[in-house]
Order: sequence, then C-alpha cells, then structure tokens
Amino acid sequence: MQSVPIATACMVYHKFFRDTSLDAYDPYLVAMSAIYLAGKVEEQHLRTRDIINVSHRYLHPGSETLELDSHFWELRDSIVQCELLMLRLLNFQVSFQHPHKYLLHYLLSLKHWMNRHSWERTPVAAAAWALLRDSYHGTLCLQYKVQHVAIAVLYLALQCYGVEVPAHAAGERPWWQVFSEDLTEQIILDIVSKLIQLYSLDTEIS
Repeated sequence: MQSVPIATACMVYHKFFRDTSLDAYDPYLVAMSAIYLAGKVEEQHLRTRDIINVSHRYLHPGSETLELDSHFWELRDSIVQCELLMLRLLNFQVSFQHPHKYLLHYLLSLKHWMNRHSWERTPVAAAAWALLRDSYHGTLCLQYKVQHVAIAVLYLALQCYGVEVPAHAAGERPWWQVFSEDLTEQIILDIVSKLIQLYSLDTEIS
C-alpha cells in the first residue's frame, strides 16, 4: 500500500477503538477491515483475499496460503460486516486530512533555506518520512493538527542529525513558526515525547 492509504487505515483503526472497547472486538479483524476500507477510500483497491492471506501469514509465520474453504469465506464475510460496522460507528466520515502533503512542503522550503551541502549529506528527509509513518502506530494522528505533526517529525529528524536551521528574517522567528503561527515549542516537544514513547512501547512488545 502507498503511504496515504496506510495512514487512512490507521486513522480508521484508531478512531474505531477510541469509541469502542478493545476487548469487544478482534483487533486483527478490525485491522483487516480498516485496510480494506482505506483501499476503497483512497482508490487503491485491494483484494480481500490478499488482505486475508497477508494477515494469516503474519499471525501464522511459515504457514500455507489459506484454502478457499468455508473458513476463508466466513472470514471474508466477517471483514465485510466489520467494514459496515466501522462505517456506521464513524458516521461514514472516513476521508481524512494527513500530514504528508504538509511535510513535503516543509521539506522543500527548508531545502531552499539551508546550505545545499549540509542538507544533502544528512538523510533528514528520509528520517522525517519514517518518523511520520511510525507516528501512526499510536493515536498522535487523533490528538494534534496535521501541520503540527508534520513539523514535529521534521523537528525531531533535524535534532537527530544535529542540523540547525537558520532563523527566519521576520523578527528572528524559529523556522517552525514560519510554517504554523499557532504552533508553540511546547506542542512540538509534547508530540516528540509521545513519539519516542511509541518506540519504547514497540521495543517492549518485541
């Protein structure tokens, strides 16, 4: 899947469990249904059979592909029914704004502001995209403005590689305030802190 459909699937998943209990529904079935629904919303249609096979392989490493037997068709019907439940629960509001386009814009702007050699010798852009993708492991996407998330992952990527951005001319404002006037450094630090906590949680689970 492409980045935006994956982000939409994560949004659907997190919104669903924000309004329901994790104990009431099978999270793997909800995940499969979220991927199936996101493919439709973002027009990257995925076959139900492929979603089921990939999920089955993840849950049962080394196993054979599922046969097209009664179990397979029951699982397929469950995904369709779960999709309808999700749509009703979310009031059919499954079209979301994501930070991706903002991050792209911010990266292009910073590239023009900064010294070309210092920009090219560090993988800031790749790191920012990776951080944005990983941010969807948690509920950051539900808690903050998309512009703020995009700036925060870029801020963290710059910090990781020790890259400093020159202050902007207008009143020596920090670079991130040029992009979003209502953003404060505390909001950035809160997002970064929660993102780091996600990595800690992933490590503990692994």
